[in-house]
Amino acid sequence: MVHHPYFTLFFRAGPTHQPEKNLPAAGTLVAKETHKNLLFQSQTQGTAMFDIQHFPQINPPHRLLMGPGPINADPRVLRAMASQLIGQYDPVMTGYMNEVMVLYRELFRTENKWTMLVDGTSRAGIEAILLSAIRPGDKVLVPVFGRFGHLLCEIARRCRAEVHTIEVPWGEVFSPQQIEDAIKKVKPRLLLTVQGDTSTTMLQPLAELGEICRRHGVLFYTDATASFGGNELLTDAWGLDAVSAGLQKCLGGPSGSSPITLSPQMEEVIRRRKCVEEGIRTAAHQDGDDEMIYSNYFDLGMVMDYWGPERLNHHTEATSMLFAARECARIILEEGLETGIARHELHGRAMVAGIKGMGLETFGDLNHKMNNVLGVAIPSQVHGEEVRKLLLEDFHIEIGTSFGPLQGKIWRIGTMGYNARKDCVLQTLTALEAVLNRLGFKTVQGEAMQAAWNVYAQGAS
Repeated sequence: MVHHPYFTLFFRAGPTHQPEKNLPAAGTLVAKETHKNLLFQSQTQGTAMFDIQHFPQINPPHRLLMGPGPINADPRVLRAMASQLIGQYDPVMTGYMNEVMVLYRELFRTENKWTMLVDGTSRAGIEAILLSAIRPGDKVLVPVFGRFGHLLCEIARRCRAEVHTIEVPWGEVFSPQQIEDAIKKVKPRLLLTVQGDTSTTMLQPLAELGEICRRHGVLFYTDATASFGGNELLTDAWGLDAVSAGLQKCLGGPSGSSPITLSPQMEEVIRRRKCVEEGIRTAAHQDGDDEMIYSNYFDLGMVMDYWGPERLNHHTEATSMLFAARECARIILEEGLETGIARHELHGRAMVAGIKGMGLETFGDLNHKMNNVLGVAIPSQVHGEEVRKLLLEDFHIEIGTSFGPLQGKIWRIGTMGYNARKDCVLQTLTALEAVLNRLGFKTVQGEAMQAAWNVYAQGAS
């Protein structure tokens, strides 16, 4: 049971524990009136008396976020976000926008002109690309190896695409041949992939897919939200036409901004659907000859016009998030992108060693695991949510559960971004080992730490 000034969070016990009577389902938030006139009182009691004293300044408890994301933001990013706002057309602001484009070209390993931000979470970047690229009736192929492949299918259907899928069991990835065979059969206009799917922790190899797509005249997109910055991604060398990401994983920032990059081929597709709003268009603005994009906010043609030299009004740029995105990229490039990827690989390898040293089993094909997330099979002797609850309550450490067929079967432990550090790995292993022993899963005390230390002694692979 986790206490909050206004809510209590109950975790339902599993089959190996005696459940508390009359508790709601796991994770249910139950409102508790801690003050007579609390805003959450029943409507049957009439309109609540508002009292600002019930709403003190936000002061979140300390947490070490070692799940699949979000993670603790780098303090330098938080300081950048606290900078004073400036106008969206201030030359300093547009200068920062130009700098962001340059910085993210380096991170995406691309020369694409249209490398920019979509204001919104990483899903906003996904949706902007799919809405802008997919016309109603277009065939798309989605290789599904986890929950986020299903998400691409969901968004593509809402774009009124004809969606085709291939699937492998969760914990596996596709071979290039499997994907090419499906392309030959389906003849899609777009291939929609996930590079790193945190639901399974797997990393789909992409290096050979660009050439396959070129041979068959297919546009190639990947969602790199979970993998970007902690695993190799070579946009131009791999022939990617569009990539989207987020700040809240390996980039070490908060959720709320989605870096994207678009190839010249993808730009052409989007420009053919060009539509400029009445009220700002002039005689020089000509609409495209293809079907318009059925979203205003996610119309990347309009977003390009806003980020481009014309600075054509679209939305008001999320200034604080742009500051965050700029600082995320600056920090990574200051460290060196390859150095940062190696850091993620080292700490991920140490976590694997520690988990195995504890006597736990890892999930999935470790040869195709992301550097930054590990799936851990929940042992039958304990209830997974009870372990997570004690880690959070007694150690202030958060690890993740999973979705769909893996719900209740694995934990997901992340070592990414600002938390891809030795102290975070060792602290998490120590706490997890203590909790497991407390709940009846016996380990050899200290083995996990020794195994992780051995990896650190060996250094980078």
